[in-house]
Order: sequence, then structure tokens, then C-alpha cells
Amino acid sequence: MRTFETTHPWLKFAIRLGDMGPDFWLLLGEAGSKCDHLARVPLRPETAQKLHQLYLAKGAAATTAIEGNTLSESEVLQAVEGRLKVAPSKEYLKQEVDNIIEACNRMSAQLAADQLPALSSALIKDYNSLVLKNLPPEENVVPGEFRLHSVLVGNVYRGAPAEDCPFLMDRLCEWLNGADFAPKAGMEVVYAIIKAVLAHVYLAWIHPFGNGNGRTARLMEFHLLMSAGIPSPAAHLLSNHYNETRAEYYRQLDFASKSGGDLRPFMLYAVQGLVDGLRKQLHFVWEQQWDVTWRNYVHERFQHKNSASHTRQRHLALDLGLSNDWVQISQVPDLTPRLARAYAGRTSKTLQRDLNLLTELGLIVRDGRKVRARRELIFAFLPLKKRA
Repeated sequence: MRTFETTHPWLKFAIRLGDMGPDFWLLLGEAGSKCDHLARVPLRPETAQKLHQLYLAKGAAATTAIEGNTLSESEVLQAVEGRLKVAPSKEYLKQEVDNIIEACNRMSAQLAADQLPALSSALIKDYNSLVLKNLPPEENVVPGEFRLHSVLVGNVYRGAPAEDCPFLMDRLCEWLNGADFAPKAGMEVVYAIIKAVLAHVYLAWIHPFGNGNGRTARLMEFHLLMSAGIPSPAAHLLSNHYNETRAEYYRQLDFASKSGGDLRPFMLYAVQGLVDGLRKQLHFVWEQQWDVTWRNYVHERFQHKNSASHTRQRHLALDLGLSNDWVQISQVPDLTPRLARAYAGRTSKTLQRDLNLLTELGLIVRDGRKVRARRELIFAFLPLKKRA
């Protein structure tokens, strides 16, 4: 009999999924469906790059912020883009963020090369080593090595006995890689979400490292989600959710251990947050799709019209469509640099003639001295359904 069986009897490496209520399964199905939608939507290259960098920054910021890092999300985005500069006193904060970015980028590169390894104790040690790379040394902390001492986690619960950590981590990987999570065809994403949440909680319970356990747990989540085909922006959403609801995150972890290992509330909490994040991501993607459709529609309306004035009018319609807001007609030439160049040296009559033509084409609507693009036209291309 091992020590943890007495001190941490909730480390059972088993889950009764049949006990989960209907809300959980409905949310899990929605999460799987939305991940599939995200994976299949083609985006403009610059949009895809923006989405990837934005959520890499959000994920890295969340992963480190929940452990006390104070860099803002915009600063972390600068780090993703390789242009963040900080004062010497904040260099360790930048290093924490850079380590997470490096780990995520490495996983992405391995996935692209079809070389992402299976989860193992050695790999998790490697992730912890990356998490703590080049950070100030701490007593009793060896990056990438299991601790040899007892730890109290946030003055809430004690990590598993140090002598059992190697066994427990091997057992965790064996369980996650085993028959309990062998998905049926088409169910890979659903199983990956369950595995990722369980992996996170179990690593938090075991707490095998001297430091960096939370960040390592979230890298495990990212690894498991990516390996199942979940798009990289979506694979960061659980970390975002835990950070944005930090008090509830710790409360759910505390309940899970004090209840003797009842993971149902934590799993429902995690999957609800994932679905909320996926809905936001899909809204971002839909906005990009609407923009592409609008632009295509404008170009179709100007088909075979290639004169200089037609080019100027087409640009006017496109640039007015950059937002859904009303614009004062007097401010229209200042909307974009190309409109400023197009109307430089021209009288207001030229602008009025152009606006009149766009009104006749049905591309804009005017209200007194205001004007806006009729982007709602593209809704006619959607399937018929009852309006909300």
C-alpha cells in the first residue's frame, strides 16, 4: 500500500462519466461541434495569423497571470510578436511569458510536422523545465524534476507525498493514454476535452514539481487538445477561462479534493467556460466571413466598371463598410489614407456624386448628413430562419 492511498484517497484514476448530467453532455457536444466549425472555416491569411497570435497571447497571459504575472495582455501580444521590451526589474515576468510562448510554439511546430509525442512523465518533466527556464533559482526547486519534499498548495491542500510522485505521474499518463479514453471515430475532440480537464486537475492534486505546477498543467491541457485536432486558438480557451474566473477556479479545485474526488462540478465549470470562449471565437470568425462576403458583393456590383471614378467609388463603398457606424459626410474623406488621396484636391461635389451613385446601387444608406454602408445586405445570403 502506497502512502497516497491514505493521504489522497481521491486520486482514483477513474471517472464515472455516466454520472454527468445532461447539461454537461449538451455543452460537450456543442464544444466538439464548434471546434469542428473553427477547424474548417477558411480565413484570409492575415486574419488567420491575427487569430493565432491573439489567442496565443491570451493563453500565455492567462497561464502566467493566474500564477501572479502582472504583464498585460497587450504586453504579452508584443512578446508573441517579438517586440516586447521591459525594465530590468520586470525581466523575469517577460521570461515567464516567453517560456509559455516557446512551449506552445514548439507544440505547434511538432503538430505541423506530425511529430507531437504522446503524453508521458518524461514529456511533462520537459514542459516543467521549459516553464522554469532561465527564471531565478528557488530553494528545493529543480526545473524538470519531481520534488523531494512535502508542499502545501495555496494553504488549501497538501500535494501528494513526494515519494509517490513518480508512480502517480506514470499512472496518470498510463490512464490518459489507455482504454478509458480510446475514442470512437468522430469523437476524438470530445474525449480530448475530458482528458484535458482531468489531466489538469490530477496534476494540480499531485503537484509533483517544486514550482510551475499550474503552468505545466495548462501546457498538458494544450498538448492534449492540440493532439486531438482542436484548432490552436481554441486550445488556449480553458486557460483563459480559469484566469478570468480565478476565484471560482480555486473554489472548484478545493471542492473536488474535499469532496473525496467528485469532479462533476469542476468538469461542468470547465466545459461551460470552454463553450463560452468558443462562442466568442466563432463570432470573431463570422465577422471576418461577413466582411469577405461584403467585399465580394461590392466587387460584383462594380464588375466591368474599371474607370478611375469607378475605382474611387468602389474604394469608397469598401472603406465605409469597415464598420457599421454612421459617418458624417464631411468626415468621409478622412476615413482611410486611400480615400484621403482619392479626394485630395477634389470638390465636395465629387464626393456627393459618388455617394449618390452608391445609394443608387443600394450599397449605402444616407440619413441627412450621415452615411453608412448597407452591410446588412449580406444577411440575405443566409438560410431562411426565424429572427431572434
